[in-house]
Amino acid sequence: MDNMDNMNINSAIADTMDNIGNTDTEKKTGLIGFYNYTVVLTYIGMWIGFLGVMLAIKDRYVGSLICLMLAGVCDMFDGTIASTKKDRTRDERTFGIQIDSLSDIICFGVLPAVWLFCVTPKISVAFIAIFVFILCGLIRLAYFNVDEANRQAATAERRQYYLGLPITSSALAIPAVYLIGEFTAIHIETIAALALLVIGICYVLPVKLKKPSLLGEVLLVGIGAVEFCILIAEVLI
Repeated sequence: MDNMDNMNINSAIADTMDNIGNTDTEKKTGLIGFYNYTVVLTYIGMWIGFLGVMLAIKDRYVGSLICLMLAGVCDMFDGTIASTKKDRTRDERTFGIQIDSLSDIICFGVLPAVWLFCVTPKISVAFIAIFVFILCGLIRLAYFNVDEANRQAATAERRQYYLGLPITSSALAIPAVYLIGEFTAIHIETIAALALLVIGICYVLPVKLKKPSLLGEVLLVGIGAVEFCILIAEVLI
């Protein structure tokens, strides 16, 4: 093989290496990532969740919970919106799974943990609850990513069951706990810490939970609407 052949082979290898990992999106935008309407609501939910973190730090506890619930609304619909784009590539679908889970850890992992820390800074059980809650949430989301990628590779059908408690359940559970503390004689510091501890453990329990039916979804939305209206009223009054 002469030098010219070697140069051609080396040039082809270099071109191939340069193209590895390049996507059409990168060529169009000059940025890494996938940019289309399917991820917009996920990003909005992440921003709202992070706003909730900042409000909790500023002692705006009710406003923080309102952000938690709004992030839950975004998460409720982002998958439906993403499914309307039928020509998504495998990389786009995988990116959607990953970005949704990364957003979830901020909205439904970090936000409730920071909220509890700000509400109960002097209770030791709160620290245990925070560490367990955030770790279990992280483990659950990482496992879900692996499981969902495998499921999508095997079938195009929608998921019928959850394994363990979905992490987004904190968007309903934490405001409910707060309101119970507000309208009863129970100290919010105690029940909030215990609630986060139990919720965190439930994230990783291998219990098969059927996705709610239409009636179940309507009931959950109704409960959320009532909680949301009460929290808004507390802010306005």
